[in-house]
Amino acid sequence: MHIDSLNWKILKCLQLNARQSSAEIGRQVGISSPAVSERIKKMEDAGIIQNYNALVSPFEVGYQLKALITLRAFMGMLKPFLEKVKTYDEVINCYRITGNENFVMEVILKNQKHLESFIDQLIVYGETKTQIVLSHVVKHNEVKPLKK
Repeated sequence: MHIDSLNWKILKCLQLNARQSSAEIGRQVGISSPAVSERIKKMEDAGIIQNYNALVSPFEVGYQLKALITLRAFMGMLKPFLEKVKTYDEVINCYRITGNENFVMEVILKNQKHLESFIDQLIVYGETKTQIVLSHVVKHNEVKPLKK
């Protein structure tokens, strides 16, 4: 599907606030509410818009720590870890990566003891490295058009 400049404007509006009405988006981009709805539907059908989510602050609901944990899988443990990582409540994002490590996980934890017990579960699958997140520098930045 071709994403023209109008679709990019709609995507920008949705990325800033997906709860905006089609009428509000239409006012911002200069087209009618039904035209906005039709364009959004086409982008959903094409897989460009994948989902609408609520962002929940882990700290406001009681988690004390956020960490990035990399894992370098032991021989024969890559596939078992691929299945196991999906079951951990602590993992909010996990990426398979290139380089010396195989995975990087973004995890939320109650406290330092929780971090220790979580790492104890991971070391069965490979060698880990942990970095504690102090703050967000860039948070959920919007996807922008490719520059030509």
